[in-house]
Amino acid sequence: MLDHDETADVLSDDDFDRVASFILSACGICLPPTKKVMVEGRLRRRARRIGIGRLSDYLRLVFDTDGGGNEVIGLIDTLTTNKTDFFREPAHFTFLNRIILPELAQTGREAKLWSAACSIGAEPYTMAMVCNDFALGWPGFHYSILASDISTEVLATAARAVYPEEMIEPVPLPMRQRYVLRATDPSRKVVRMAPETRAPVRFARINLVDDRYAADRDMDVIFCRNLLIYFDRGTQDMVVRQLCGHLRPGGYLILGHTDSISGMTAPVQSCGNSIFRRK
Repeated sequence: MLDHDETADVLSDDDFDRVASFILSACGICLPPTKKVMVEGRLRRRARRIGIGRLSDYLRLVFDTDGGGNEVIGLIDTLTTNKTDFFREPAHFTFLNRIILPELAQTGREAKLWSAACSIGAEPYTMAMVCNDFALGWPGFHYSILASDISTEVLATAARAVYPEEMIEPVPLPMRQRYVLRATDPSRKVVRMAPETRAPVRFARINLVDDRYAADRDMDVIFCRNLLIYFDRGTQDMVVRQLCGHLRPGGYLILGHTDSISGMTAPVQSCGNSIFRRK
């Protein structure tokens, strides 16, 4: 049972509005009032993790003290959603393998791909497995993958490339055998991406609501899936247009099945389910 002080230390409506306004301005992510309980729970866990017992003291650190600047990234890490799976929305990877990669291989240059909301790494490593498998049948095909996210915490997890064993269940068995390493101690029930899976992937922190991105402007493929739904319409339009500015003419933008660009002015045409090509 919670003591009196702890039950009194709740997230007020004003504090929630302050946090939501900050996340909207910093990340473009909308936190409606229905998310208040979720926000309170995550912030309380974050406060305890860094040795602060009361939620009110944590918010004072972030917003009202000079030392709060160091915790702003921690706040963002805590409140950004990071749902991900290997081979999530698998039709996109089938399209990548059967349509996009053969086109890119015929150019003779290195293919450049970007996972623009990579979370803990399942998406870019899935891209790497698909590209590696394609290269087995196309000698001389080379590629690189930029994997970015706003959260430093998930980027660190992605770079480690260690996952619970159950996470790789969607990975086809031949790919598991080629590209996934199991722990020498079976009781640990973890796996790690093999070196040839990790090597082509470079990680970077990129906030997609910034005015410019630290990414090349000649990408062949950009995955940015199931992220736009967290933005308001104006931010969605801005992000899509900026991503298109980093694509080569003819390059592919792959969004999530929950995303929509209907009514936007982005210079793309549809060529599949949530798959678009730069004009």
